[in-house]
Amino acid sequence: MPTTTRKVSVYFVVKNATQAIEFYKQAFGAEEIFRMTDPTDGRIGHAELQFGETLMMLADEYPDFGALSPDTIGGSPVTFHVDTGSTDAAVAQAIAAGATLLRPAADQSFGERVAQVLDPYGHRWMLSQTIEQVTPEEMQKRWNAAASA
Repeated sequence: MPTTTRKVSVYFVVKNATQAIEFYKQAFGAEEIFRMTDPTDGRIGHAELQFGETLMMLADEYPDFGALSPDTIGGSPVTFHVDTGSTDAAVAQAIAAGATLLRPAADQSFGERVAQVLDPYGHRWMLSQTIEQVTPEEMQKRWNAAASA
């Protein structure tokens, strides 16, 4: 019998999860749902944060289980997309909380204003705001035009 995927959630592994939780609260308005602390050494073994409708789970590194952070493995190829009401305000809030600006906010041909930041724990975030409704056909047309210019 085939299984049906109902929901996909992100699970971050970070160095210093306690500080990371505070950063995500300040930078992105996350709400901490709960955390479990390892009784042997105080590391966070599991925590859950709510970002609007999205649940994010995170934990400190546990190398013995293969749970390593981007800092330990030399970065991450994953970028997290956050739909915001205002890209510029979201960038300012993230930077004030300690993020590093990777790409300043700019209007894109696909109808979004987009910026990219790096959080202090090695995860990239694309902050986006819809500024225009663009069909997939129009997106491709604009991309083609830009590539041939």
